[in-house]
Amino acid sequence: MKRPIRLMAGLLSAMLFTGCAHGGEAAVSACDSLGKMQLQNGEVLSVDRVRGGFHLDWRSMLLGIPGFSLPPSCRVELRLRPSPQSNVHALVWMPESGWNGRYQGIGNGGFAGSIDTLSLTVALSRGYAVSATDTGHEANDKDGRWALNNPELIKDYGNRAIHETAVAAKAAIKAYYGRAPNYSYFSSGSNGGRQGLMEAQRHPEDYDGILAGCPAADGTALITNMAWVQQQMLIRNPDGWIPPKKLPAVTAATLAACDAIDGLKDGLIDDPRRCPFQPESLRCKGEDRKDCLSDGQIQTLKAIRSGAGGPSGRLLGYDPGNEDGDMWREWFVGDQPRDSIFYTYALEFNRNLIHSDPAWALENFDVTRDLAVADRGILGQEYNATNPDLSRFVARGGKLIMYHGWNDPALPARKTIQYYESVQGRLGADAVQGFARLYLVPGLEHCFGGPGPNSFGQLPGGGSGEPGSDINAALTDWVEKGIAPGAIVAAKHKGEFKPLLAPPQARPQRTRPLCPYPQVARWTGKGSSDEAANFVCTEAKS
Repeated sequence: MKRPIRLMAGLLSAMLFTGCAHGGEAAVSACDSLGKMQLQNGEVLSVDRVRGGFHLDWRSMLLGIPGFSLPPSCRVELRLRPSPQSNVHALVWMPESGWNGRYQGIGNGGFAGSIDTLSLTVALSRGYAVSATDTGHEANDKDGRWALNNPELIKDYGNRAIHETAVAAKAAIKAYYGRAPNYSYFSSGSNGGRQGLMEAQRHPEDYDGILAGCPAADGTALITNMAWVQQQMLIRNPDGWIPPKKLPAVTAATLAACDAIDGLKDGLIDDPRRCPFQPESLRCKGEDRKDCLSDGQIQTLKAIRSGAGGPSGRLLGYDPGNEDGDMWREWFVGDQPRDSIFYTYALEFNRNLIHSDPAWALENFDVTRDLAVADRGILGQEYNATNPDLSRFVARGGKLIMYHGWNDPALPARKTIQYYESVQGRLGADAVQGFARLYLVPGLEHCFGGPGPNSFGQLPGGGSGEPGSDINAALTDWVEKGIAPGAIVAAKHKGEFKPLLAPPQARPQRTRPLCPYPQVARWTGKGSSDEAANFVCTEAKS
């Protein structure tokens, strides 16, 4: 079904992407001159001046996001070679008129391997000069074969390509406009959130403000945990795989035990760490049914909730509350055994980026040994964004906002809490308040979606532009005006993320304030619990 949708979107784009270019010969000359731009670690592959108009992207259609009105722009394609083996492709798009004086860098999910042109389009429509990169290889975001015996490509993927792209993009921006950007921002989630943290840690001069959503910061621990969970489910427990038909019963039992703990029964668990639900309560008594679990399935669920632990406490578990969601099924169990995203990533990372062994199998996995191997190797050195010392980022006035969904089935929210608290431990809690914020989002899955209010300006095209409800706008105000963010209102819409002909309703079904950690939102007991105005941010109960 994907191919017809892409073809239709392409036809619509060709029909709707119209308009007249503005700027005259000077704009043409400025853009064309970039073809001769000299780069220290790369070259210009092409320069195109693209006329403005209305643009419709097939991915934005699938997300229910309307099309975009784009200005005429100068678009530069680069090839960057920080090492002889490197082959980093990057795009830099710059509005011909109406530039807001800002530069925005875009990140990548998964294994990267492609350039996020939707996010480029959104940023361009809002007046940004913007860049993105494939991080040095072409592949889908779940294919790691490009990395096999290629340590320099792993370095590019781990952190080098994002930095080199920022340097080259700023050079192009200065050459085109005759001046450097006033402010530089990075905004992305998942692996892109990890990339943002890596920039703050290793290249603090690149960006003034960084939004790091649902970050895969401790990469080797996350991959090790994925492998361990799959091993428990598929190998250690012969009947451990949980079929999707049983997941609604798990969610129902979890909510029955934990939903009301926060004082409001609303289908959400505000802090799953306080949830006392025991999987044994679902043990089948007699025949196997869709509303109960076998002993092996109980052990699987307990493994998911606990994580492998590990000697340093890095292998944390996944929090309960939305097991019947599509993402939970896709990430943990799949539609059949060995069909999940966890299983795919466990194999691809271990075979290609850790052990350099295409025959590596989950049956041979040892959690302690393999985590140590991963940490010592190139992946641990170049991929893990866990350094709590952000003093150089702070010294130049940088601002960092992180967010994470409590119902994230890909990356545990507690890992982001762990990193945030490590920064507090290194720099002091009061100092961290001066430059960093963490928002935990009840009912948010992996960066978007989920049963709770899950839209707060974190997605391409999804922001209101108001700091009180748009996390990117809140970051901008903090960097440029010194206004530190407080609560940010998230919204839940009917029809969100539905394809093509089911756009979301303008009026949200529910709104809820997201409070800066460690505060949580509490209903006042008056007015509708579906309206953010009836909540206050308060200290979390222990």
